[in-house]
Amino acid sequence: MTVPVVAFVGLGGNLGEVAATLRTATDALSRLPGTRLLRASGLYRTPAWGLEQQPDFINGVVALETRLDPRELLDELLRIERECGRERTGGPRWGPRTLDLDLLLHGDAVVDQPGLRLPHPHLHERAFALVPLLEIAADILIPGQGSARDALSRLETSAIEALEG
Repeated sequence: MTVPVVAFVGLGGNLGEVAATLRTATDALSRLPGTRLLRASGLYRTPAWGLEQQPDFINGVVALETRLDPRELLDELLRIERECGRERTGGPRWGPRTLDLDLLLHGDAVVDQPGLRLPHPHLHERAFALVPLLEIAADILIPGQGSARDALSRLETSAIEALEG
């Protein structure tokens, strides 16, 4: 474990009881060793990205203070996905899923290792992640990209809908 940093995790899914799954995942994240939940965004209905012929997604972002290093945190995210029924074998890339947990940012770390890239390599082009991220961290910067708010200003957001409750 390392010195605590603030990490941001994107949550999403489009199969099953997605809002309940995202709540379960958020609870699991808050119980990780050396980790505490700082903030959780609201949930947003968003159009599918990548493979578009599938149900809409529900997305959110959480901020965690964690002592886990990026690889340890990623391993925990993958474990939580499996516990929530996510199967990463087979199926199309960006296809339907019960739960997707993406490590978006880990402090100001810039990492390029097999299976782990920080900041998340597509964060600056994904409105479905930027909208909830900016809800809980309005002035956040994306290392190597600049202001998340500036990145979002270049993207289409009209189809993103905040969900009640």
